[in-house]
Amino acid sequence: MKTKPFTFILILFFQLVSINAFSQKTAVLNSLLDKNSEFIFPQTPDKISKALNIKTVFYEDANEEKYAKWPMKTGLELYCSLGKDNAVNEMFFVTSDNKPVVIEGLPFGLIMNKSTLQDSKTKFSKYNAKTQKLGAGSEFPGGSNLIFKKGKHYATLFFDNKNLLKSLRLTTELIDPAAN
Repeated sequence: MKTKPFTFILILFFQLVSINAFSQKTAVLNSLLDKNSEFIFPQTPDKISKALNIKTVFYEDANEEKYAKWPMKTGLELYCSLGKDNAVNEMFFVTSDNKPVVIEGLPFGLIMNKSTLQDSKTKFSKYNAKTQKLGAGSEFPGGSNLIFKKGKHYATLFFDNKNLLKSLRLTTELIDPAAN
């Protein structure tokens, strides 16, 4: 079978594009996680900035509460409220603009846009994880969240209507969904 050079080049081009388009990215959180792949608290914005090699972006909300965020090249964004002396005692993990990029290396071995609700229910059942369906007015309508407590922190995992992980929150207390 004889292939035309143009067809061969076209096939090669699309293979390269598909490899790059569907490649998995890794969040460089290693130095912020302990041996059990759990986020280490408390932290400071400086420590997080150095670990991620990203400048901290500080901002305030309408109530003048202080926050910090770290938008990463992988598409992952970390953000948190700042406590006394700018202490970081909670962390939120989201993808920028809810991009469908697959990002591994998250706390608990989770993978953004790949970990499923069912796998997470099984994985975190020993922590008495509870599932709640998300309403039409939520960020992920028709999706679910999975909440469990491990140590001093609550983990809230948000899944879309396809049951794929979209967001992770690590907090010292449960946040009322109406607050967002």
